Amino acid sequence: MALTTARTSGFAITGLGVAAAYALSSVWPVAGALTVAVVLGVAAGSTPVLTGEHRQAIARLTKRLLRAGVVLLGLQLAVPSVLALGPGTLAAVVLTVAVTFLGTLGLARLVRVPRGLALLVATGFSICGASAIAAVEGVIERDDEDVATAVALVTCYGSVALAALPLLAHTLGLDATRTGSWAGISVHEVAQVVAAAGPAGAAAVGIAVVVKLSRVVLLAPVVALVGATQRGRRDGRAPLVPLFVLGFLAMVAVRSTGLVPAFVLDVAKTVSTLLLAGALFGLGCAVRLGALLRGGGRALLLGLLSTLLVLATGFGTLAAFT
Repeated sequence: MALTTARTSGFAITGLGVAAAYALSSVWPVAGALTVAVVLGVAAGSTPVLTGEHRQAIARLTKRLLRAGVVLLGLQLAVPSVLALGPGTLAAVVLTVAVTFLGTLGLARLVRVPRGLALLVATGFSICGASAIAAVEGVIERDDEDVATAVALVTCYGSVALAALPLLAHTLGLDATRTGSWAGISVHEVAQVVAAAGPAGAAAVGIAVVVKLSRVVLLAPVVALVGATQRGRRDGRAPLVPLFVLGFLAMVAVRSTGLVPAFVLDVAKTVSTLLLAGALFGLGCAVRLGALLRGGGRALLLGLLSTLLVLATGFGTLAAFT
């Protein structure tokens, strides 16, 4: 009976956290509901209100929400739209993701950041911010604090990038197409990409979002590869490709048929965000704030270096291939 009560309470607490995240993100849209959710989760987890049973119930719920959210994320991606960018832009996207991911891991060794946090930052900064962090955290060894730190870094440096990129683009004399492409290929979160491309006009925003989504397509292979390299460190019996990654790819295929009605896509996008917000709130609840704050300096340096890397690589690859 007590376990059932704890599960019900855990579900209710997570629901309240998601509702509060949505309300607060409407005031600060650049942060997004996912970022606010993890911050609220850390705050809730630092209070004595959550019992051990509550935390266990939220942790079990978190795994289900995460996998369902990532699967539905696939409905945001249509392969024909991505292919329409052309081979040059696609080559720039793939190379930028690869250089940023591997380069961030190398930089993490240099500044002595733990491997778990390094993998989260590398995935989040190279692909799609908090959503990518949420997707990869389940297939690696990491501390609970690492997830919150990685999401905080995405928010912090994504905000810096969205302010700096329009100024740099103007100084360099880039047109709307090149500005939008650069924003899409190098800024972390979708909302931040829109804000970064916005000053260059609607055309820049349109191409920025498509380029950004082309990076999201790479989420599945990156998570699968990272998971495969981590099998020996975790459970060798775990599937080579997690089932939720296969579900993500299946949803990409469904969206690419062009048969899914627009209203279904809108609903799926909202539900996916709700599920991922709930998952990140749950991950935040497991964090101990003291441990999070103690490792801040090196993580901040890694976030700065990774942001500079993705901006420079994105600019260079677009110049070389388009």
